[in-house]
Amino acid sequence: MTRLNARIPEGPVADKWTAYKSGCKLVNPNNKRKLDIIVVGTGLAGASAAASLGELGYNVKAFCYQDTPRRAHSIAAQGGINAAKNYANDGDSAYRLFYDTIKGGDYRAREANVYRLAEVSNQIIDLCVAQGVPFAREYGGLLTNRSFGGAQVSRTFFARGQTGQQLLLGAYGALSRQIAAGTVTLYNRRDMLDLVLVDGKARGIITRNLVTGEIERHAAHAVVLASGG
Repeated sequence: MTRLNARIPEGPVADKWTAYKSGCKLVNPNNKRKLDIIVVGTGLAGASAAASLGELGYNVKAFCYQDTPRRAHSIAAQGGINAAKNYANDGDSAYRLFYDTIKGGDYRAREANVYRLAEVSNQIIDLCVAQGVPFAREYGGLLTNRSFGGAQVSRTFFARGQTGQQLLLGAYGALSRQIAAGTVTLYNRRDMLDLVLVDGKARGIITRNLVTGEIERHAAHAVVLASGG
């Protein structure tokens, strides 16, 4: 059995990814258009990743099992999305969001990655608002929060009982924009069968066309697996 290497940076949990970002190698903008990236899945994670990578200038291939990314299972997330903006002024912070998320996940999540999620949670809400997600607002127009899911504070942003669907529509709109711009190519009705490894690195995938039954191969410089639980 091969143990998965998450390649989490060394150092204190609160500083791991910040220190890594400060010292990691960057890709020249002129070289991004020479690199191909495969994104498997077009839910909230996959659609957002594909749209962001396409906007950065990479050549992206996005694969989804359904006929359209709008049918991804992310619509099932109805309750809301958490962020440590502390709008309720009840003492919320990135650390408190990190702690509640680790505890809510039965202590099984990777701590460094959850802390990074807590750090960028505020920017995620800003991105969703920019994409047009109709979060619930107070009478004065400010975004409102509610307490949800055993959290210590009120930090959940929501859109009635349709939060997942509205978030997915926002991500789908950003993805569609990049598809129209030509930076992302969408392959729908594809079932991923295998991951292609070259010298221990993911360099492509094998898929089945669910319409014709044809087995296809797709190569890339990197593969992002965003296919859900």
